[in-house]
Amino acid sequence: MAKAVARTASRKRYDEEAYHFVVEALHFTQQRLSRPRPKSVDDESAHISGQELCVGFREYASKAFGMLAGTVLRSWGIKTTDDVGRIVFELIERGEMRKTERDRLADFAHLYDFREAFVEDYVIEIPSSFRQS
Repeated sequence: MAKAVARTASRKRYDEEAYHFVVEALHFTQQRLSRPRPKSVDDESAHISGQELCVGFREYASKAFGMLAGTVLRSWGIKTTDDVGRIVFELIERGEMRKTERDRLADFAHLYDFREAFVEDYVIEIPSSFRQS
């Protein structure tokens, strides 16, 4: 019984790709906002807020997966910005990300609707060579 409990406790809530993608989205957002990579554990100059990360996450997912972004994210278990926050805080618990005293899980709550962000508001970029004058 103890072994079964231990296996269940170590099980992750999201697909492993979701964790990797959130880290990639963080790096994308830091770059987009011209935030430097942290020089030390105490360096907060590269800090990205939950709101900033979710905006960058949206843009990165749209660029990476286009019209399939919502489908890919759902397949990994990410359905809301709250899920992005839960992943971030799991990564913090695992020692793979850091937070400041100001950071809260609530910073990620209900920032935008995934259906609107990845389906209804999705814009297909048309190269200028295909536009009519």
